[in-house]
Amino acid sequence: MADLVERKCRPCEGGVEPLTADQAGELMSALHPDWELAESGQHISREFQFPGFSRTIAFTNAVAWVASTEGHHPEMIVKYGSCLVRYTTTAINGLSDNDFICAAKIDRLAAQ
Repeated sequence: MADLVERKCRPCEGGVEPLTADQAGELMSALHPDWELAESGQHISREFQFPGFSRTIAFTNAVAWVASTEGHHPEMIVKYGSCLVRYTTTAINGLSDNDFICAAKIDRLAAQ
């Protein structure tokens, strides 16, 4: 994970192929085991649990900061004590390195 956390996202406007299943599987091993790779191979997701709403919102704001800093934005579903984070690269209709870079940075946030 350390390698992914140190990397920066690169703009993706399309024109490149999404990661293959093997490439995505290899990068999944660098993330927290709670991340799930969709059967379609088009997105990764993880649900984070919190003891209350204010902690959930603080985490959601931290994820938003990572997204703004990296220029790569997840889909988030926020509930009272949980936040589901899902990454995909819309421009290529699949996964890119950016998805895994951001997921690793969020893993680091969650561990703190």
